[in-house]
Amino acid sequence: MGDRSRQLFEEAKRYLPGGVNSPVRSFRAVGGTPLFIERGKGCKIFDVDGREYIDYVCSWGPLILGHAHPAVVKALREAVERGTSYGAPTEKETLLARLIVEAMPSLDLIRFVNSGTEAAMTAIRIARGFTRRDKIVKFEGCYHGHGDSLLVKAGSGALTFGIPDSLGVPEALAKNTYCLPYNDLDLVSQLLQAHGNEIAAVIVEPVAANMGVIPPRPGFLEGLRELTLRHGILLIFDEVITGFRLSYGGAQGFYGINPDLTCLGKIIGGGLPVGAFGGRKEVLEQVAPLGEIYQAGTLSGNPLTMTAGIETLRVLQTPGLYEGLEERGRRLAAGLREQAKRAGIEAQVNQVGSMLTAFFTKSDVVNYGTAKTSMTARYGEFFAKMLDAGIHLAPSQFEAAFLSTEHQEEDIERTIAAAQASFRALQKG
Repeated sequence: MGDRSRQLFEEAKRYLPGGVNSPVRSFRAVGGTPLFIERGKGCKIFDVDGREYIDYVCSWGPLILGHAHPAVVKALREAVERGTSYGAPTEKETLLARLIVEAMPSLDLIRFVNSGTEAAMTAIRIARGFTRRDKIVKFEGCYHGHGDSLLVKAGSGALTFGIPDSLGVPEALAKNTYCLPYNDLDLVSQLLQAHGNEIAAVIVEPVAANMGVIPPRPGFLEGLRELTLRHGILLIFDEVITGFRLSYGGAQGFYGINPDLTCLGKIIGGGLPVGAFGGRKEVLEQVAPLGEIYQAGTLSGNPLTMTAGIETLRVLQTPGLYEGLEERGRRLAAGLREQAKRAGIEAQVNQVGSMLTAFFTKSDVVNYGTAKTSMTARYGEFFAKMLDAGIHLAPSQFEAAFLSTEHQEEDIERTIAAAQASFRALQKG
């Protein structure tokens, strides 16, 4: 790690908790000192010590077009000259809303907020207000932001209420949240059979990406849709990560399932802070000013964010773009599997579209329990060796790697070659 990054981190710790504004950036899960970034271009980032890296973090998913995409930068330059915020409606809000609604048939109406956390906590409030029920169901290892109702983990058994996953979350509030294993439809069915008339919503990442990438088993999402309809429960897809990532229509388009409510973020802001929630007209019309479910935000629909989102979605309509991302994702995942096998390293590589995670375990990774069998210390060693080779992966085992349209075949080949050397070094160690 360069001296300048170390110096800046020591300075940051004087003013920011842990020296960072989001915990995973601290490198505590992998050891060492975090990189301080000076700039990004295409699929590369450059740190303050002058080192270049192929970037698979992509700002944790939003930068599907890579860093500083020319169309986005040009539009933002023009927009900032007109002002940064008005606190009043703009045409761009409607334009971006129309693009999103046209892409996702489950959405009749949408409202912009400023983060995925805000979108998820509001979707839960809407579900409770619409159904007049208090309890919700989430899945172990699925992250929906740090709202109190959602920051819980499993209790003493699969069908018990959750307990707080953070200090400051009231236990009484956490007890309104059931937490079940991801991909276990039988337990969902049992729970809804026993308590369905008390449950407002089931919220799920259609492809889990916050315990590493874990795809839904065949029939899991379809089963959730059927069960929630049967019990009058709203199904919420948290597509903050998968929205416009797996396909132009998100995971719901990819798998052909329409939820009642959808949470969005990341890509729809083109690299600027954003969130959104949307769904059926009869549900969204319960939100103020039309209804009695309150939500507001000073910077919601910010004109700079709307501009970046519009330009990003326009580029994403390019024919063949998603097919190219999928192919490069498959190529990288296959290369990592092959090199781990050659080195005698037990590893599983889960990949869906342009998202993937390498788990250091012999078990198939299908839920939080199996994800936790991964050897996190070994991932930390792998991360450090890849970073030394100029490959920037997520500084945590339980995160996704993301590809952008700017990652080319030579970048994939360079990454696989770095992985070959890194796996061999781990095997010798």
